[in-house]
Amino acid sequence: MDQTFLAIVFGPCDKCSKDKPLRPVSVKSEQRSYCSLCVAMMATEGLHENETLASLKSEAESLKGKLEEERAKLHDVELHQVAERVEALGQFVMKTRRTLKGHGNKVLCMDWCKDKRRIVSSSQDGKVIVWDSFTTNKEHAVTMPCTWVMACAYAPSGCAIACGGLDNKCSVYPLTFEKNENMAAKKKSVAMHTNYLSACSFTNSDMQILTASGDGTCALWDVESGQLLQSFHGHGADVLCLDLAPSETGNTFVSGGCDKKAMVWDMRSGQCVQSFETHDSDINSVRYYPSGDAFASGSDDATCRLYDLRADREVAIYSKESIIFGASSVDFSLSGRLLFAGYNDYTINVWDVLKGSRVSILFGHENRVSTLRVSPDGTAFCSGSWDHTLR
Repeated sequence: MDQTFLAIVFGPCDKCSKDKPLRPVSVKSEQRSYCSLCVAMMATEGLHENETLASLKSEAESLKGKLEEERAKLHDVELHQVAERVEALGQFVMKTRRTLKGHGNKVLCMDWCKDKRRIVSSSQDGKVIVWDSFTTNKEHAVTMPCTWVMACAYAPSGCAIACGGLDNKCSVYPLTFEKNENMAAKKKSVAMHTNYLSACSFTNSDMQILTASGDGTCALWDVESGQLLQSFHGHGADVLCLDLAPSETGNTFVSGGCDKKAMVWDMRSGQCVQSFETHDSDINSVRYYPSGDAFASGSDDATCRLYDLRADREVAIYSKESIIFGASSVDFSLSGRLLFAGYNDYTINVWDVLKGSRVSILFGHENRVSTLRVSPDGTAFCSGSWDHTLR
């Protein structure tokens, strides 16, 4: 039996008694189930005299402004000014060492195994393939029940993969090396969203998985039972990407979405602890700096940006007037000195993180670069493209 758990409940509202999709609401520490209309009504019932939603909105905006002023006071120096004393990077040449061919359509996502050798990739053709990146052999292949498999991830142990997309689910497949294994029979449906799955990532164990969805939420699930452990609400539109903090004890992750916001979440409380809104368009990719003190984002506004979590602000913008296409995917080198970014103009730009300058541009793909990941040991990176290949 396919275990699936739906986050939204349908039934009679505790307030208006009409059958509608329900949301859990806490009223005077009692759990109730209200429809969204009653939730909105409740929000306005608590207004004081002379208060309107418009006046509260303007008050919120003025408080936002004050916060920005406080942030600006801490803004004493630019990152590239501090980095002036740092030696510039010399020219370096990167070549395509392997090309992985086998997908019948656009490659949408990929992830490295911790063994630094195997790669999982997912595609618009509905296939999920596990590759040996040294020999370019295909070791496993799964055909999903839907096309547009937008997310895939390798389990930390290397013994399972997770994937999902337009089926609104995240499915986990255990990997074995039996000759005629039937992977579809061992499939476990773990997560269920009310819209497409845009990203997934295992936490530091095989037992929990974090998902992001077009329904505007992120969620943490127990792989074994399929139970929802924590949900993260705060984005105003589709969530497109997420990344876990790199530290072993990391209890935070960052997400980015169509609302132009990058949000940092506490996995234990489900609360958003920091939020950044400086991009001018959708955020397609977020990635933590190796130390965990900062993260980078890539956006449809054709820029990549670096945010310092301790300073609570944006510290660098990576852009050029000649770059007019959106950045679809970003990742750091192992040292954190380089930022690799894949773009919709078929190129990969390599940025010097400290100086903010472009140090290299890589050509090779024949369509937009959709995904890019540096290997766990930092010796290589792999990119996937709409040209059906990985390099």
